[in-house]
Amino acid sequence: MKIVESAGKTIEEALEKALKELNATLDEVEYDVIEEPTKGFLGILGGKAGKIRVTLKENSNKVAKEFIDEVLKCMNVELSSSVDTEDGTLNIKFDGDDDQMGYIIGRRGETLDALQFITNLVVNKNSSEHKKVLMDVGNYRQKREESLIRFSKKMARSVVRKKKPVKLEPMNPYERRIIHAALQNDPYVRTYSEGEEPNRRVVIALKK
Repeated sequence: MKIVESAGKTIEEALEKALKELNATLDEVEYDVIEEPTKGFLGILGGKAGKIRVTLKENSNKVAKEFIDEVLKCMNVELSSSVDTEDGTLNIKFDGDDDQMGYIIGRRGETLDALQFITNLVVNKNSSEHKKVLMDVGNYRQKREESLIRFSKKMARSVVRKKKPVKLEPMNPYERRIIHAALQNDPYVRTYSEGEEPNRRVVIALKK
């Protein structure tokens, strides 16, 4: 975060100077008054200037965009990225060649999840307000969610038919939550997780 101190006959004047130095608008900064201005004799002589400390807020969208683009460059991946904010969440999306998008997704979304996790740390490192980061490539998240829901219901039918529990492949917390949510109201089966990360998995079993 960039911080400057500024003085002026009034707080407004000091603030105006600081904004000009930071090349920022009022809503992009926070400021504290260090010294209030005082008037001198007869309001003219001996007055003391006011002094403020102005902090430039982190622009989360800009931080995320610059970091992501630098990572893509280091990975030699030619994709365009876009960042927008909705309800305090940074939505980051990629567009470009299908092969390049597949590369950034990785096996079962592992590369995408790792990049999302690191970006989340970078965005919130110096931010006073926590921002959630969600990253998607070619609508992969929605497609993966729909696939997991179909798969979980198929496995639930198998458990009911064979009357034996099924252990699914290890999944990240996000994907496990999808499975649990998809079957939480099923009248015949229940779900629970077992194991330690990164090998924690969902188990689908008959209700007792």
